[in-house]
Amino acid sequence: MTDLRRLGAGTTPVRENVDRALFEREIVPGNRPVVLKGLADDWPATRLGKRSPQALADYIKRFSSDRPVEILLGPPSIRGYFFYRDELGGVNFVRRQANFVAAVDKLLSFIGEASPPALYIQSAPIDDYLPQFGEENRVSLLDGTVAPRIWIGNAVTVQTHFDLSENIACVVAGRKRFTLFPPEQIVSLYPGPLEFTLSGPPVSMVRLDEPDFERYPKFRDAIASAEVAELGPGDALYIPYHWWHHVESLDPFNVLVNCWWSGSRPDAGSPRDCLLHALIALRALPPRQRAVWRAVLDYYVFETHGDPAAHLPPARRGVLGEPTPERLAQMRAMLAGALARSARPDERQRRPAEKP
Repeated sequence: MTDLRRLGAGTTPVRENVDRALFEREIVPGNRPVVLKGLADDWPATRLGKRSPQALADYIKRFSSDRPVEILLGPPSIRGYFFYRDELGGVNFVRRQANFVAAVDKLLSFIGEASPPALYIQSAPIDDYLPQFGEENRVSLLDGTVAPRIWIGNAVTVQTHFDLSENIACVVAGRKRFTLFPPEQIVSLYPGPLEFTLSGPPVSMVRLDEPDFERYPKFRDAIASAEVAELGPGDALYIPYHWWHHVESLDPFNVLVNCWWSGSRPDAGSPRDCLLHALIALRALPPRQRAVWRAVLDYYVFETHGDPAAHLPPARRGVLGEPTPERLAQMRAMLAGALARSARPDERQRRPAEKP
């Protein structure tokens, strides 16, 4: 695997003895990845993971709800690297439903094999699959309303992607290498399709094990802004919202617990849906008109000139006013109606022109 530090990438800063007050006061506002050294050292799971894979597996299986879980399974030929086939002709792995305990046992059986299949229990909600595990192994920097997830696999690689949330990833067993890129490097990461993805968010098309600089020349710019974090058992990593990250599991048995959370309102909708609507409504406009709408969005949405409704009486700010539940419901109804009309262009053309 290519260690991008040899090509100019930096190293993620490390902080020790981070408590919740320090995390909220300095780490999160800094909006940069930070290694939280030893954050999960005192977890029972971490202590057992340091002892042996078998000891940790036995502990995890004690909590299992015996529900089937989705796994990713790839042949030995992919060398643990989950990705697309050539020319996006599918993916190089399959998804299967498996018994949770049986999947963990299968991973244990692969230890010692020179070229095992790639197997990954990916993002399983702990409250669903391992009730009570979360009570004994809590992320101390967050409150109990943030639901943890568990990731268990062998030496697999998760391709460079982003999440629409804040993230704390805690290594319980094995070693992990994260390669991180700031959101603004999107142009240099050559994102793949928005809808045909490996597992949720779009991924970079540049493989880090063999970066093709001839095909993806701007990736050198991404490397200049990249940073690498190497974590061992008990270490954690704070990943800010939308930071791209590539994750390598470096040992035959790896366990990670993470928490995603977002500061946005749960009833506000997804920015991804907004992007899809913008692709429909704005991308096909002539360049001059797109430039107009860039200025409009800067003014109303990104508020580059301050509050766009500050000069209006509060009672007359309409959708620009305080986003109350009632106002959000009104806006969703307006948007739903607009989308329905746009799906019937012939009917829209027959409608009389609106009066000025």
